[in-house]
Amino acid sequence: MTVRRTRAGWLFAGPALFMLGLFFAVPVLLAFVLSLTDFDLYALADYRDLRFVGFGNYGDLLATPLFWKALLNTFYFVLVGVPLSIGLSLGAAMLLNGVASKLVGLFRTALFAPVVTTLVAVAVIWRYLLHTRYGMLNYGLERLGIDPVDWLGDPNWAMPAIILFAVWKNFGYNMVILLAGLQTIPNDLYEAARIDGANAWHRFRHVTLPGLGPMILLVSILTMAGYFQLFAEPYVMTQGGPVESTVSVLYFMYEQGFKWWNLGFASAVAFILFVIIFAITVVQYRLAQSRGDA
Repeated sequence: MTVRRTRAGWLFAGPALFMLGLFFAVPVLLAFVLSLTDFDLYALADYRDLRFVGFGNYGDLLATPLFWKALLNTFYFVLVGVPLSIGLSLGAAMLLNGVASKLVGLFRTALFAPVVTTLVAVAVIWRYLLHTRYGMLNYGLERLGIDPVDWLGDPNWAMPAIILFAVWKNFGYNMVILLAGLQTIPNDLYEAARIDGANAWHRFRHVTLPGLGPMILLVSILTMAGYFQLFAEPYVMTQGGPVESTVSVLYFMYEQGFKWWNLGFASAVAFILFVIIFAITVVQYRLAQSRGDA
């Protein structure tokens, strides 16, 4: 009976595993193989021009200052954007689960709407909102007596502006997941905590956060992986500028692969990014296991 159930399980999981291997494992393997060659525009025209260079692309990549600049920009985006996005998502979810629970359907739809909008379209709109002279944001600052800020033209403000846009665009997805998690926490736990004299902070720390542990792990992994793949925002809003302050790893890879046609070099960038995301995901999962959240 056990053997038959095992076979049945593999039979049902087989199609999903096949698709996962076809669209994940195979591309990763091919990207790694491609990163070991000097595949470029000439090799694309004639495969006889293709040469095996081993780990030469990786050595050249680590010696490229712009790659380290892009990696630093990406980590800055992730380290600031991920906690901010999750924090706002959790705050909105708790608000909808409590004070605004009677209008939860309306607010959930309104706050989730940016997630399903076309990223390029809203990025163009945000470019106008952040315009130095005509933007609505600077208009509001001017009314408060604050000098206009060159949001997308100042190296000190360009990345924060992109982080602000990305958080607005994506936090609704995490909000829906965390709201579902909040609704699974029994009210009896909160009532017991109130009887024991726990204030709002203690109830949040000792009831809400432990109850949301698996959900927070899920949204942190999804958000982190998505934010490491920063591309469309700087591509539309700043083109990597000013002074390369918004060049991300994925934007750097795009330029190497589709602007300069150094496809082998670009594949090395893609594989390093994959390794970074995979390693951080494993660390997050291990830490969650040690806390009992996974």
